[in-house]
Amino acid sequence: MFLSTLAFFLANTLVKQVSHIPAMEVVFFRCSIASVFCFIGLYRAGADWKGSNRKLLFLRGFFGTTALFLFFTTLQNIPLASAMTIQYLSPIFTSVIAIFLLSEKVRSLQWLFYAIAFSGVLLIERFDARISPFFLAIGVISAFCSGVAYNLVRSMRGTEHPLTIVLHFQLIGAIAGLISLFFEWKTPQGSDWIYLILIAVFSQLGQILLTSALQKEAVAGVAIVNYTGLVYALLVGSIWFQETQSTEAFAGMLLVVLGVLLSVFYSKRMRDLEKIESTIS
Repeated sequence: MFLSTLAFFLANTLVKQVSHIPAMEVVFFRCSIASVFCFIGLYRAGADWKGSNRKLLFLRGFFGTTALFLFFTTLQNIPLASAMTIQYLSPIFTSVIAIFLLSEKVRSLQWLFYAIAFSGVLLIERFDARISPFFLAIGVISAFCSGVAYNLVRSMRGTEHPLTIVLHFQLIGAIAGLISLFFEWKTPQGSDWIYLILIAVFSQLGQILLTSALQKEAVAGVAIVNYTGLVYALLVGSIWFQETQSTEAFAGMLLVVLGVLLSVFYSKRMRDLEKIESTIS
């Protein structure tokens, strides 16, 4: 999970490094290259790339692509650590959306944890003049779309090969990105080409390592490791991009992390208690 978090962080840093290239163009390169990796993996696994839940696969790709484009937009326009912190709201949206899509329930105490996380986001925006309400909204919508995408993935659990789900996300991102090139294109120069390739490589590597971690350990057990990415972002943002953080903004980041982690561990505890009760009964 540490390696996964590091790989995703490196990809995010490189996205910010190519801020002069339109976000959708970056999505195109990222998804096109990753699609090749997925096809190779599916071929080796002997799995069907088309899938059977075409509508759900399309919706997962649509919301995933939208989330990725909006996240890249925030990465390119606001401080690195702030963009990543706002994206950390996605587990909250995942839980809330699951109420409607998967008929799951959210306990009363969890709403308090969600409120803590959202108050952190508002604190960041309030005390960081570099974050306008527009880009804050873009970041929150990105986290929401990620929540929808995660629920769609969960709804296809056991019915579609994991790589088939990932492939459709990459294909839709590549197609949408290709269409965008006819309206906005900036030719990458020199090292830009290397950065764009590495964005795809690190993203795919991060996804593989994340899947491996989740298959070998409970979600709550590895969730906290994911937030080491914020430490990376604060350090690199300060050293490489000269992005400093005020005490209030830093406190807001901690509130977001605290709220989400409290929710994750509380949910795990409640599920464990339910399992115990069902065994006793």
